This record gives sequence, structure tokens and C-alpha cells, in this order.
Amino acid sequence: MPAFVEDLRFRGLIHQMTDPELGARLDSGRMTGYSGFDPTADSLHVGHLLQVCTLRRLQEAGHRPIALAGGGTGFVGDPGGKSEERSLLSEEQLEANLAGIHRQLSRFVEFGGGGDSGAVLVNNADWLRPLPLFTFLRDVGKHFTVNQMVAKDSVKSRLARADQGISYTEFSYMLLQAYDFLQLFDDFGCTLQIGGSDQWGNITMGIELVRKVRQAEVFGLTTPLVLKADGTKFGKTESGAVWLDPARTSPYQLYQFFFRCEDTMVGTYLRYFTFLSHEEILALDEATTAHPERREGHRELARQVCTLVHGEDETIRAEQAAAALFGEEIGGLDERSLLDVFADAPSTDLGRSRLDQEGLLLVDLLAETGLVGSKSQARTTVTQGGAYVNNRREDDVTRRLSAEDLVADRYVVLRRGKKDHHLVRFD
Repeated sequence: MPAFVEDLRFRGLIHQMTDPELGARLDSGRMTGYSGFDPTADSLHVGHLLQVCTLRRLQEAGHRPIALAGGGTGFVGDPGGKSEERSLLSEEQLEANLAGIHRQLSRFVEFGGGGDSGAVLVNNADWLRPLPLFTFLRDVGKHFTVNQMVAKDSVKSRLARADQGISYTEFSYMLLQAYDFLQLFDDFGCTLQIGGSDQWGNITMGIELVRKVRQAEVFGLTTPLVLKADGTKFGKTESGAVWLDPARTSPYQLYQFFFRCEDTMVGTYLRYFTFLSHEEILALDEATTAHPERREGHRELARQVCTLVHGEDETIRAEQAAAALFGEEIGGLDERSLLDVFADAPSTDLGRSRLDQEGLLLVDLLAETGLVGSKSQARTTVTQGGAYVNNRREDDVTRRLSAEDLVADRYVVLRRGKKDHHLVRFD
């Protein structure tokens, strides 16, 4: 098994380190390190998954990870990476968000086990809320100049926009995060903060505060931001957010997201989000390059991430649903899997009585759902072999649908050609 830092480098997980000696310390001794998650939603998303996996790698290497839920800093909002002021959340929203994030984090790292083993879950509201303003200004604020603070990229980019600027609320965020590091140093002996590359300024502020107040040496490590092939980052407010909560992004949708990712990103994501060995990843790199049409790397990536986030049973269900979509076994899908597969397809609701007696003429249904423009076009589509019912080709213009055609006792899936699907619900 490679050394911890060697593994991080192989996976491209080291963007910056505050001290060149940090690598040797991580490989030679036990450290306590933390990463923070502000509860701006009730679920983490794929952009957070890199930090969650890094905490798990930290634990597997024998270090103690701390997951910090920002119940306090969540009231303020991190200006980093945002071009405008965040909306402030109510206390009720924050509590609900914290509860959701707590549940998710416990899937990835093992909490408990006392001082020598087991991850720690903390909420910075526990020390930030009771902190008197004058105490904070005296004990924290006096150690930093405004010149330092405005030089940080997260602030500088906002000040450059005359139409937006930055409020004092968000301007204070970096001092609050710095205080988190000091608190965790005092309470747990935490000497390492891990975050995305956009957290570099905040991390160095915390390191400086601990040095000035406790005369102690602590460290920071940043990982790359998780980017899509077009260079944009994953996030909650960007379009197409991919969530870890199955109620927001189903296991099938998560599986398909990674299965369909661009060839150029497969190797990167295999390194970021899986715990496969170096040899296994390199073999998948080679397979993707030699035979991209087989999608071996994509399939293993999707399988590994879905299992990590949702468990093996949900991954099997997602794979079965994907197989049904491109095969002829769609009739065996349960309702949840069917709705996951066709979540983005247009749909029509019809009365179940339409299937009684002689049944519903397929040509009529194709036209009624809008899959074709007219009944004459529907007849042409059927006779030319372009019409499908539940993934089975139909070439008989007299074909009628009955209750026996229903999937999960309620649905019929129509298809025209290879890609145009329509879900019909009979109630």
C-alpha cells in the first residue's frame, strides 16, 4: 500500500500545502485534521464529495478526522466563489440543513471511538453563538489588518465589482473560520485544515491566528475544485446540481451522471471519488483510452460512487434500471425504478378505463401523446418499425393496448425511434 501522501499525489488531491514538511508529518505520525461544511442546503452535493472522501482517506491512513458543520458560519455565508451576496437562512432552515448533513457524513467516516480513534463531528455554532462581540474583536480581530483581508481573492473579486461589493457580514467570515481552527486546536489538538483551493485564504488566516495566540505550528492542505469538463465547478446554486440525498438526486440519476461523464474526466473522477488501487485505476485508464466505446471506466466509476453514497443494493437497482432502458425487460421494473429512469421524459395521464373492452389503439395513443404529429404519421411510424411499447417494437397498425401492457400496474412507456420516450400513466 502506498504512503498516504503518495496516494494523495497520485490522485491529484494536493493543490497546495502551507508547509513543505507537511507531507513528511502526515506519513510519519498521527495528526488530527478537519474540513468544514456550511449547511446552506439540507444535503451535500458532488462538489462536497471530494472533501468527504479526503476525510475518509485521512481516517484510513490512521489520522483522526473532524467534520465541522458550520451552524455558526452558516448564518454568515462564505463569500468565496460567489459573485454576489448569499441569502441569509433562518434558524429553522439551518437546523434542518444541519440534520441532513449530519446523517450523510456518518455514511463516509466512522464517528466515535474516544480520543484515540474515530472521527469527530462538531458544530461551530456551539462556540460562535456564545462568543461576545467585544471579546471576538479584542482576541481575534486585533491580529489581522484590513489590508490582509482585502488582499484575499474571495474578497478582492467582490470588491472589483462596483455593482455588488461585499457586506461586513461576509467580510467577517474569514475571521470566524480562523477562530474555528483555534477552537479545534484547543479542544482536540487539531493541527491540519483541509479544504478546496478556494479556501486557501481562509485556511492561512486560521494558521496565523493559532500561531499568534498559541505560538503553535499548524498546517493547511487544499485540494482541487471538482470541475466539469467545461471547467465550471459543481455547486448547489449552479444548474444541474448533483446531490447526495436520494430524495433530491436518485441513486439511478447519480449512477447515470457518472456513467455518462465525458471521457476526459473519467480518470480524474476515478482518482477523486473511488478507493480503487492505483493499479486498478491505471488499468481502467488504459481500457478507456484503448476502447472508449466499451465505457469500462465509466461503468466502474458509476458503480463505485453509487455504492459509496447509497450502498450496494441501490447500485444493483440502478444498474438493472439502466439495463432495462436499453433492453427488452422493462416490464419487470418496479415503480420507483421506472420513474427514476423516465424522470425527464414527458408524460401524460389518462383514465384506466381507456384500456377496457377492446383497448386503446396504439396509433391513437402515439398521436394523443404528441410523439407524432398526426394519426397518419403514427401509422407510418408503426409500419416502418419506429414505434415501441415498453421497449418492444410494434409494427402492427391494428395493435391495441390493454391492462396487460401496464408496467408496475399503472404505466406504459412509448418510444419513437431510439431516443424519444413518453411515459403514460393510467389511473
